[in-house]
Parts: sequence; structure tokens; C-alpha cells
Amino acid sequence: MTATISDTELKARHRAMWATGDYPRMVDTFLTPLGHRLVDACRVTDRDRVLDVAAGTGNAALPAAARGARVTASDLTPELLDDGRRRAEAAGLQLEWTEADAEHLPFDDASFDVVMSTIGVMFAPHHQESADELVRVCRPGGRIGLLCWTPEGMLGGLFATMKPFMPPPPPGAQPPPLWGSEEHLRGLFGGRVEWTTLDRDTLEVAAFPEAHGYARHFTRFYGPTIAARANAVRNGAEQEFDAALDAFCEQWDLGTPGAARYEMQYLLAVGTRR
Repeated sequence: MTATISDTELKARHRAMWATGDYPRMVDTFLTPLGHRLVDACRVTDRDRVLDVAAGTGNAALPAAARGARVTASDLTPELLDDGRRRAEAAGLQLEWTEADAEHLPFDDASFDVVMSTIGVMFAPHHQESADELVRVCRPGGRIGLLCWTPEGMLGGLFATMKPFMPPPPPGAQPPPLWGSEEHLRGLFGGRVEWTTLDRDTLEVAAFPEAHGYARHFTRFYGPTIAARANAVRNGAEQEFDAALDAFCEQWDLGTPGAARYEMQYLLAVGTRR
């Protein structure tokens, strides 16, 4: 099997994973604020040409377009782009929607003033290739903005919990939460980006009355968790998986009986392309 075929199959699996479940429901339940936070941090204006990489349903692309920017939303999964188009139409917003691999973006060099991604590009398996593409399509003096889950935060913990139940990653693939590490970002971008913001913050989630309800939300709607549980089922380990996920959500619950509460840590990084 050649490397090209392996990469094609890997991307097909990623595309299918994000098309399972109901990621738009995840956005509506608790993820919506993140796109606005990144757009604010990138200081998007109506003069900007903006690219949202791994845009999903347009969580950051839509508020950028609402500011009058010329926005292109790109993502590997067409089902998520279709949902984004419906959201844009309902809001009366004009955007371009492009199916694209974050590691091989179909855009010219230096063609955007702002290149951003909200918990999106971090899931492309080859981090250096994605970082190189973000730099390539951003003009010198433009802004690169990223909002990514941290390794030490709740989503980093979720992926650590699921790891024993998942098949081994293919060669060269790196864990998504590494993008939430300042050291990892500096290594990926080197001296090509001058970081002006590297702030850790949290998204508070209080949409569930109890921890096990949050666990079931992940298994019903979140593609990576659905894929991990499906692999556990194939290996006869579904009960072990469910118990581990329940324990994880109990461990991270900061709320009170009948009112679960979570703080999901992320790294907000904004810099200038040199």
C-alpha cells in the first residue's frame, strides 16, 4: 500500500467520523461561544479576507461574515458545510463554502488577511502539514488565529480516556490536543508567526443535569467518541468503554447534584504572519 493510498483512506475515515452523530447539535448545545471569541481575538473587520479552516458548520465563519468580512469556510466534511450553508441562509449572510483538506488547502499563497480555526484544524492528523498551509495562505502581516482544546483540559482528558479503546493511529498522526500546547505551536510555526496572544481560558458547560447525561451526549453526537465506542464494541469492550466514560464525566463534574457543570480549557492563540 502506498503512502498516497494510506493518506486517502485516513482522510476518508476522518470525513466519515465527523459526519456521524450530530456535530451541529454539539455546536448548538454548548460550543457556539467559541467562534465569537476567536473572531473577537482576531479583530476581524469588514476590510478582511478571512479563511476559516476546518470550519465545520461555520462557528467562527458566520460571526466573521456578520462583521462584513469576505469569508471562505473550508472543511473536509461536506455534511458539515451543508449545515453551515443553511445557517448562513437563515441569518442572511453571504459566505463561500469549500470542501478542502486542511493539509492541502486549494487556495493561492498569501490570499487571506485572516486565517483562523476554532477546534478544527487541530483534528487534521499531520500537524506540521496543516501549520505550513495556514502560513502559506496568509499574507505577510496578516493574522493567524487558533482556538484549540488543551492537553491538560477536559477534552485532552477525553481523548486520553478513549485512547485505550481506539485502534493505533497511523504513522505520522499526532494527538489533536497537542495544538493546545504553547510549546507545540511554537514548534509548528517556528519564527514564521509572532504570537501576540497565547491565553488559556475555559468554556463553561452547564447544559446537563447530571454527569452521565453528558457522557451519553458524547456517545450520541460526537464523532470521535462514536468511533471509539464502535471500535470498543467490535472488541467486546463496550461495557468497559461506557464505564470509563461515565467515570470520566463524574471526575470532571464541578457542579452540584442535579446541576452538572464543566469547564473545558482551551488555548486562544493569535499571531502576525511574518
